[in-house]
Amino acid sequence: MSLPPGFLDELRNRLSLTQVVGRKVIWDMRKSNQAKGDMWAPCPFHQEKSASFHVDDRKGFYYCFGCHAKGDAISFVKETENVGFMEAVEILAREAGMPMPARDPRAAEVQDRRTKLAEVVEAAVQHYRMMLRSGSGSVARDYLARRRLTEAAQDRWQIGWAPDQRTGLVQALGAKGIAPDLLIEAGLAIKPDDGGAPYDRFRGRVIFPIRDGRGRAISLGGRSLDPNARAKYLNGPETTLFDKGRNLFNIGPAREAAGKGLPLVVAEGYMDVIALSEAGFRGAVAPLGTAVTEDQLRLMWRIHDEPVIALDGDAAGMRAALRVIDLALPLLEAGKGLRFAVMPGGMDPDDLIKAEGAGAFQRVLDGAQPMVRLLWQRETEGQVFDSPERRAALDKRLRTALARIADPSIRAHYGAEMKRLREELFGTGVRAPRGFVPRQWQQKVKAAPLPSTRASLLAGSGETVEDRLREAVVLALLALHPELVDTFDSALERMDCADPGHATLRTALLRAAHAPDPAATLQAMAGQELETLRALPHVQIVPAVRNPEDAALARLCLAEEFAKLEARRAARREIAEGVEEMEALADEGLTWRLGQAAEAVNRAGRVSNDDSSDLGEDRAAMSGYLQSLIDRQVWVKKRH
Repeated sequence: MSLPPGFLDELRNRLSLTQVVGRKVIWDMRKSNQAKGDMWAPCPFHQEKSASFHVDDRKGFYYCFGCHAKGDAISFVKETENVGFMEAVEILAREAGMPMPARDPRAAEVQDRRTKLAEVVEAAVQHYRMMLRSGSGSVARDYLARRRLTEAAQDRWQIGWAPDQRTGLVQALGAKGIAPDLLIEAGLAIKPDDGGAPYDRFRGRVIFPIRDGRGRAISLGGRSLDPNARAKYLNGPETTLFDKGRNLFNIGPAREAAGKGLPLVVAEGYMDVIALSEAGFRGAVAPLGTAVTEDQLRLMWRIHDEPVIALDGDAAGMRAALRVIDLALPLLEAGKGLRFAVMPGGMDPDDLIKAEGAGAFQRVLDGAQPMVRLLWQRETEGQVFDSPERRAALDKRLRTALARIADPSIRAHYGAEMKRLREELFGTGVRAPRGFVPRQWQQKVKAAPLPSTRASLLAGSGETVEDRLREAVVLALLALHPELVDTFDSALERMDCADPGHATLRTALLRAAHAPDPAATLQAMAGQELETLRALPHVQIVPAVRNPEDAALARLCLAEEFAKLEARRAARREIAEGVEEMEALADEGLTWRLGQAAEAVNRAGRVSNDDSSDLGEDRAAMSGYLQSLIDRQVWVKKRH
């Protein structure tokens, strides 16, 4: 099968080579410059420890200075997946969301038609630029002068003017031999339903060319100067050349600017983008007459890891921000996020720069908030939480929002931040005392622990110690048997490490599992943490650790330890949620009873070392005990 001209260029345009290669290598972040797409890693094609494999994301090529392997995304997939050229193209096309071209001889004709349409749109751009300099363009020039857009800036953006004439463009391009059907197909002219002569789509409007990432003119946008016009802004229609949901205004220059370390700023309209770019914020883009789409969001993330959504400070701007949040939540992944910069006083970026200068916008940009803050603001702003029912309704809304996040690690971090903000809003009075122990029973004065004790596993509470010991066993076994990481990767990702060193080792295990030399990679990333772990007496006496050659025993031990960790933590969450619903009505009697309940839970949670113990027994006991508390209404003060 022969591919149509331009298909491979479009495929490479939609994909980030760093993302394609990143599935097979571990980046050396000390040597790499992620903002510029300049990445280094040990070569996946030959065994080495140094980072001699270089990826240039902007050019779309890789090269190894050791074995001299080189190529692009297609050749990389061919070599690493051991597939042919067309299979590699199909793999990448699925990832990019591009349908494979039809297997027929007309494919080349279709591409030729697209090329011809791009030439027609470019001819229209040049015609409208000439009209801006004509006598009829004086009204447009006055408008641009009021917007403080210099002639040099107008030339840079190739701004034009469409006079209020019914067939001005049709006649002008027709005189150059461009057929009316091409103007209609390119979205520049409209054919009446009654079959009459085609007429211009854009009339009485300032014209903004819309270009793709390669700089080709693919459509036009027009701003009406008639205050009574039905639509202030008008974009060209969807055509074989122009898919407004997959493109962004100013995408090519913004991608280049972001590659040089500038922020990617997403504004609402053409003039905002032009004003931002002229003020030095050259990484500015805007959607094309629609709300931000999933394809546009993925396109932004290919350009920059953390685009800043710069929205007008009015109600419509906030509604747009919330729509973006709902769209982005299921798509979030590690390292890919959004920040939101809300303009003050109902201004847009163009207004702010004109009124207060580029420095004012930079301050707004510096104060951009992470997405989690706007999500919290949406659920809480203007509301009163003066009853358990209202607080429960808030919790339900937050859980619903968090459930939409697919990535378990990001979901956990969002949950932690929501918990912190909730405590900040309601105060510590709504939280259960630590360990459910009455405050008056807690020791007021505590002797400072010795440094050696503080560093020990025994420096925490009983539950924390037990969890840390189980984590240590899990991590030690996976370090001995890295081939088992794939089997338990989901459980490992969900494991809430109580020790920072354990968290570091967990991350290293997940990354090293797919490295050419897992042991060497693990040693390089977490050697110190691994040595500390192996020195623990509790780890050394585990049978599966003492017999490292027995992979089956290690697998059974891992399954048991993960199950116990999950059972204990799930039960504690269940207890905490139940208590949280009751705690607003708590009195001293309830506090005492909850302390007794917590002690009973701890006793039930101590799983026997007997190999025949039921891993679900502790959770069932905890759930039953909680239900008994609810049935007895322990929060009601009893009469003596």
